[in-house]
Amino acid sequence: MQPLLSVTGLTGGYSRQRPVLHDLTFQVGHGEMVGLIGLNGAGKSTTIKHVLGLLQPHRGEITLNGRTLDEDAAAYRRTYAYVPESPLLYEELTVKEHLELAAMAYGLSEEQFGQRYGSLLEQFRMEPYAGRLAAHLSKGMKQKVMIMSAFLVQPALYIIDEPFLGLDPLGIRALLELMVQVQREGAAILLSSHILSTIEKYGNRFIVLHQGKVLAEGNMARLREIAGPEAAAESLDDVFFRLILRGEQQ
Repeated sequence: MQPLLSVTGLTGGYSRQRPVLHDLTFQVGHGEMVGLIGLNGAGKSTTIKHVLGLLQPHRGEITLNGRTLDEDAAAYRRTYAYVPESPLLYEELTVKEHLELAAMAYGLSEEQFGQRYGSLLEQFRMEPYAGRLAAHLSKGMKQKVMIMSAFLVQPALYIIDEPFLGLDPLGIRALLELMVQVQREGAAILLSSHILSTIEKYGNRFIVLHQGKVLAEGNMARLREIAGPEAAAESLDDVFFRLILRGEQQ
């Protein structure tokens, strides 16, 4: 089976004179949760923007289900749902109206919307706020609306950027439970976060970015092997520290 997301030889960024990313190659398979980790400025958000189609690669190719953005933009974009680090909502729409808008954009039927909507409100304890305007929501509640919108449409790939910022403990628990559930159903997740202890517990593989390059990639056993014999029993936090120090010395 071909990978769901394939990034091959990606060089890109905001300026062709000063690319941020340098020859990135990685894949995300069906049913995988892959952690994209690195220091601030490593290129995580730039990588995500290229996958989303918000930036054009200088070189290289990105495919979703074997299809590039140029081949079929509408089908490409329906393959994923994106949860950004900072929630972006329409101030004059209610929570329910945001979810209805997401359902229309992805072509959900009224029956599908009805089956999923109530459950998501309950999981994120947002039932009392379904009719509240976005302008009157806290940052954490806005983040929950973004998350609910993504999981409502049930895409093949979830692209999630620092999702735990602003969420309360029960919101974090609900999100993690949903991520495990959709994985079991065959969906893939590309997750960027600085909370490495959580990524280590839930992720299948990890991509360590440093200065716009893939410094290391693999499951925990592989990352420990790359980091050296001293890392044989270390956590992802410690292994990441070793890898970054090595990267800065190269």
